[in-house]
Amino acid sequence: MSAPPNPSPNNALDRLWLTEAVRLREEHAGPLDDAEANRQARAQGGELAQLIEHRALWLARRDGLIEALRHWRQGARLAGFALVLIALLTGTGLALAALGDGVRPVNVFWALGSLLGLNLLTLLGWLLGFFFAGDAGGALGRLWLWLSEKLARDARAVQLAPALLAVLEQRRLGRWLLGLGVHGLWLVAMSSALLTLLALLATRRYGFVWETTILGESTFISLTQSLGVLPSLLGFSVPDIEQIRSSGDLANGVESARQSWAGWLVGVVLVYGLLPRLLLALFCYLRWQRGRAQLRLDLQLPAYRLLRERLQPPSERLGISDAAPERLHAPSAGAQLDGSEGAVLVGIELDQSHPWPPKVPKAVADAGVLDDREQRRRLLEQLTRFPPQRLAIACDPRRSPDRGTLALIGELSRCATATRVWLLQPTAGEPLDSYRLQDWKQALDSLGLLHSTSAPLTWLETGHD
Repeated sequence: MSAPPNPSPNNALDRLWLTEAVRLREEHAGPLDDAEANRQARAQGGELAQLIEHRALWLARRDGLIEALRHWRQGARLAGFALVLIALLTGTGLALAALGDGVRPVNVFWALGSLLGLNLLTLLGWLLGFFFAGDAGGALGRLWLWLSEKLARDARAVQLAPALLAVLEQRRLGRWLLGLGVHGLWLVAMSSALLTLLALLATRRYGFVWETTILGESTFISLTQSLGVLPSLLGFSVPDIEQIRSSGDLANGVESARQSWAGWLVGVVLVYGLLPRLLLALFCYLRWQRGRAQLRLDLQLPAYRLLRERLQPPSERLGISDAAPERLHAPSAGAQLDGSEGAVLVGIELDQSHPWPPKVPKAVADAGVLDDREQRRRLLEQLTRFPPQRLAIACDPRRSPDRGTLALIGELSRCATATRVWLLQPTAGEPLDSYRLQDWKQALDSLGLLHSTSAPLTWLETGHD
């Protein structure tokens, strides 16, 4: 079965994301039918991480995860637009609430608290979460992820948000991505508040006062001048002491102080409200970009360690541990393994004392003798593409049943409907080690394979003994 013709993602993060989504899906629903995916991955070659990624992308195309990712991204964009709209309305509402309709004088510190209070409280919450709880995303970040999944409207996308968080947790990038979203939204809100503030000050006539019952005049003078230090460096006006004092007397006019107070208010909102969010957003963005380039597949996860056996079979990794004979057997081409033959005979590491090939019926394809890794790989790939109905594997029981040979036999057996192992009899005059033969039988029994010391040629030809 071939996968749908959906293109693979070119983005490295998307490929890791989909690979992790496939892993989580298999953890919850059990192993997927991945025979074709494994074959395609092995055909493309590469390191284990690349093979796992190729396999996951093939499964993602087959099962619609790439399409689900596209829907999730659409949902994420819609959720982002919704949050940006909320941020714009929030900023506008803060400015309108701070200045009012212009009929009553504006209490400058009450207005300042309205414009900056919520922003500073959420910023403090972000800092506390960042340093103590390890949660830099905050409620806005989690809300965005939740809205993204809901707006995707695709049941296949259920594992995408957890998979994204799992990938980002590798380098603790979640705090930077969600932090970028949080500071970006507040940057939008404060920009909206500042623009609305400028528009109101440009089109309405406002008076500014300060009022208190328990605090003295000196407190407001020092607080106003302290807050105005940084804005004054950017050219914003700061009320002088006489203007501050006159603004505290409701009976006196404050005409001369209006422009100074307006400039001070705009400068304070810019410096203490907008710029911190801008700097933090840039910082989170730079850390996100740096960490994103270092993302790698975590091969220590149990699921990926298990995949090693299927994507890099031990027969390929271990190779042949025995010394090479003086003359290697060239595998016979025999009949073509093109799917037209229903039976295949193959030998594994046979020496010159065993004449090969035996006389086989025309209906049986002779795959020769496997002596090196390249021959094994070619035959495995060919049998994977065209699995035979019956497969007979000839082995020399004088050799020890090492792990590499047993792994190769197991891999070959998985390529056929039925498999038997032929334990060759020694040539005339050579003794047979009964203990080693027993080791072979026990090893093959553990693999669940039928074995015999007699030639299974009749079975290969007819399907029965």
